[in-house]
Amino acid sequence: MNRHAVPLGRILGIQINLDFSWFLIFGLITWTMAVGYYPAEFKNWPQSMYWIIGAVTAIMLFVSVLLHELGHSIMALHYKIRVKGITLFIFGGVSELGAEPSSAGAQFWISLSGPLVSFALGALLFLLQPVFSQVVPLLALCKYLVFINIILGLFNLIPGFPLDGGGVLRSIVWAMTKNMRIATLIAANIGRFIAYLLIFWGMWNVLTGNFMNGMWIAFIGWFLETAARSQVQQQGLHDLLAGHKVSQVMKQHYLAIPEDTTLQEMVDRHILGSGGRSFMVERDNRIVGLLTLHQIKKVHRSEWPVTTSAQVMIPIEQTRWVEPDAELWTALEEMDHTGVNQLPVMENGRIKGVLTREDVITFLRTLQELGA
Repeated sequence: MNRHAVPLGRILGIQINLDFSWFLIFGLITWTMAVGYYPAEFKNWPQSMYWIIGAVTAIMLFVSVLLHELGHSIMALHYKIRVKGITLFIFGGVSELGAEPSSAGAQFWISLSGPLVSFALGALLFLLQPVFSQVVPLLALCKYLVFINIILGLFNLIPGFPLDGGGVLRSIVWAMTKNMRIATLIAANIGRFIAYLLIFWGMWNVLTGNFMNGMWIAFIGWFLETAARSQVQQQGLHDLLAGHKVSQVMKQHYLAIPEDTTLQEMVDRHILGSGGRSFMVERDNRIVGLLTLHQIKKVHRSEWPVTTSAQVMIPIEQTRWVEPDAELWTALEEMDHTGVNQLPVMENGRIKGVLTREDVITFLRTLQELGA
C-alpha cells in the first residue's frame, strides 16, 4: 500500500485507501461550500449549518468518487482483472488494476462503467429530491450532488488519457486498428493536448482576475499532462522490452546462503560487505526460500544476532516467480503489481536464476544506448 495513504477497509474484497492529500481538498471544499456556495444560494441559515452541510458535501463528494471508482473495479473483476485497490486523493480517485484489459471490449466497458455510475447516481439523487423538500439543507445537498455527479461523469468522458474518455477512445481505436500500442499513443497524446488547453485556460483566468478558479484549472491540466506523459513513457518502455525474454537479463549466478545464517551475519558480510539485496536460502543443498532486504528490515536490529534467515525468509512455495522464456515486460509488471524488486526464475521446479529490477533498468539503458 502507498505509505502516504490511510487504509479505510475493504468493499467487495477491494482495499480502499485515503491519500493524505484528501484532507487538504476536504478542508478546501468545506470552506468553499460554507462561505461561498451555500450562503449565496440559501439565505438565513444559521452559520453553523453552512459549515455542517459544507463538511457533509465534501464527504459525499468523495463517496460519489468512490462509487465511480467501484464501477471501474467491479467491471474489471468481471473481466478477471485483479484490482489492487482504490485510492482517494486530492483530484478524486484511482482504481489500481493488476493488469491491462485483454481486449478492446474489456477496455471499453471498464472505462465507461465509472461515468455510467456517476450518471446513475445523479439521476437517483434527482428523483429523491421530493423526499427532502421539507428539509431545506438536505434538499440543497441533494441538488448539489446531482450537479456534481453529472459534471464528474461528463468531465471523465473527455476523450484523452488518463480520463475515462481516453480509455473509451483507446478501445475504439484498438478495435479499428487491432493495435493497442497505436491506440494507447493516440489516446495519451490527445490527453496531453487537452491538458495543455486546460493549463492555457487556467492561466488566462488568472491573468483576467479569476485567480482561484484559474489556478485550479491550470493545476488540473498539469496533473492530466503528467499522467498522460507517463502513459506515453510507459508505452515506450513496453516497446523497448517487447520480444525480450527473462533469460536474457536474469542473473544465472545467485548467492545461496545456509538457512542458519543470522541476519547480523547477512548484513555485515553480504549486504554491507558486497552490496547484495536478495538471497536464496538453502537447506541440504536445496533452495527453500527467498530472503530480501525488506524482510530483514522488518526485524528489530537488536534481534539480528539471534534471528536466522530461515525464520524470516519467504518460503519458496509462497514466492512469486517467472520462467526463463517469459516476456521481460510481463516480469516487470509482476514486480510492480506485487511490490517486489526481484523474482526467482524457475523451470520445472528448479531455480535457474534471479531477475531484479536493477537488472531490467540496466538492460533498458543498454537498449537505449544501442538505439534499439
